[in-house]
Amino acid sequence: MAFRISRTGLLFALIGLAGLVLPFVQFKPNRIVPGEGLRLFEALSLPLGWIIGLVLGAVLIAGCLERWPAKLRLTVALLAVIAVTLALGAAATQLTPPDNTLARVSPASGLWLLLLAFTLMLADAQSRITLGLPIRLAMLTGAMVLIAVILGSGALDGVSVMREYAARSDLFAREAVGHLALAFGSLGLALLIGLPLGVAIYESPAMRRPVLGILNILQTIPSLALFGIMIPIFGWIAANIPGAAQAGVAGIGLFPAMVALFLYSLLPVVSNTLTGLTGVNPATREAAAGLGMTRPQILVQVLIPLALPVLLAAIRIVLVQNIGLAVIAGLIGGGGFGTFVFQGLNQTAMDLVLLGALPTIALALVAGIALDLLVEATGGRPKGGQA
Repeated sequence: MAFRISRTGLLFALIGLAGLVLPFVQFKPNRIVPGEGLRLFEALSLPLGWIIGLVLGAVLIAGCLERWPAKLRLTVALLAVIAVTLALGAAATQLTPPDNTLARVSPASGLWLLLLAFTLMLADAQSRITLGLPIRLAMLTGAMVLIAVILGSGALDGVSVMREYAARSDLFAREAVGHLALAFGSLGLALLIGLPLGVAIYESPAMRRPVLGILNILQTIPSLALFGIMIPIFGWIAANIPGAAQAGVAGIGLFPAMVALFLYSLLPVVSNTLTGLTGVNPATREAAAGLGMTRPQILVQVLIPLALPVLLAAIRIVLVQNIGLAVIAGLIGGGGFGTFVFQGLNQTAMDLVLLGALPTIALALVAGIALDLLVEATGGRPKGGQA
């Protein structure tokens, strides 16, 4: 039987093999200097480094075959991601002298390419399998538990990012709460204002163009510029309007960051509300009216429930967007994981940048996948469809 080469598998293999050639970690005398790049074979003791490298290379090459079963491909890719992650922890433990608190072992380009290759392989395999909603929910839960187990086991304690976390664990917990407050708080405000506004422009078509036009203009303002605009506006209000400062209004801090995120959230909520309501079959509304239901009853009991999948899609868009944009709040004293990102940039300490960036990415991924599943559960997509 002739072997057929998978184009996607070949792409993943090229990415992963490049990762095996490039530096896997960087050993640095301290957290600021660039350090020395070490490949996987050099970062781990003999023969462990060579064994892991050869096995990973063999998996990447075998992944080029078209007829590899999707479930086997998914399992092997997941195991490879775990192996690469644990190899990072083992390299950090072996390379860092026991009594040296200054030395750092940081992830390098080779590790990121290996993780990218196997993650793409995993996602590609999962997309080829038709999985039910409960199974995908279990997979998401299992992935979160697996990450928690690896982090809790101490296997990665020697990695530079975890060392930065250990030195700031209390601050990290506080900024994590602040980041969630910004993302979910701005989402709540957007739903509180945006849903009624979407209903209003649905009921009054003449209002649609001006309202959506204003919201589109707000959406086109660059995020950094919008955060900057908040500083003089609310700074002036706090200084000149009695009681404003006592109410929490300020030019920097949580308040302007929350307002900026709220403004960015309005367009997706309003437009999706309008889309969901207008997408309901007119015959359904006529049937409800024929049963003697009033307009408010039709709206609350018929239209909004039928538009729920579209509304949940808006919530997904806003939440994922705000989790990412909340990083910029650190630039104006709003807190959140952006605090570590901008501290790291100011200090040229990339490990500190990763301490803020990695949990932000993880939160956005989990929120996006979880809300995708919720949209499907409400009938937004066919059950059992591909993720």
